[in-house]
Amino acid sequence: MSVRPQRHIFFLFSAIALLVAAASFGRFLHAKAISPSEASDDTTQAKIARALSAGPSDIAGSARIVDSDASGNTVVLREGSNGFTCMPGNPKVIGQPPMCVDLASLQWFADAKAHKAKPSNTVPGITYMLAGATQRSDSDPNDTTSPPIHVGPHWMIMWPFDPKTTGLPSTHRDNGAYIMWAGSPYAHLHVMGRP
Repeated sequence: MSVRPQRHIFFLFSAIALLVAAASFGRFLHAKAISPSEASDDTTQAKIARALSAGPSDIAGSARIVDSDASGNTVVLREGSNGFTCMPGNPKVIGQPPMCVDLASLQWFADAKAHKAKPSNTVPGITYMLAGATQRSDSDPNDTTSPPIHVGPHWMIMWPFDPKTTGLPSTHRDNGAYIMWAGSPYAHLHVMGRP
């Protein structure tokens, strides 16, 4: 990728981050607070540390941190103030990495989890997975059987990117950028490395 497209991506990312960070996301997540005694086999402090590892320190430091309890209910581990939400994920489950997301990405992931025909967010979302991730497929968002793929630290723009119009590749790579799940409504841009 040449320097000019990288600058465009950086400026796009910066503009989106500023716009979305200003949005209030408190209405989106209705969650109860959790006390350290309610944490499962993982301590609350360990979950918070894992969630913080997913985002840049200047974003994760002021982000809201949430997790799910054994019943799947959202619980707040720590309140935040900057419009981002970080989650510790589950290191024992493929496809559940620690991540930090903005409001648009929260909607994108909720739509994907609900198997909606396409994401309903109306602006691009920003997702950080700087602690890396595991996933099943770079091409099929619904793959649950392929062997796990390790993905190093990366961040993503959750918006429908098309390899034909962007010129970006759609195959997994350890450096640079590529479009994951190309050809599906959930195609999005992976940028490998740290921003």
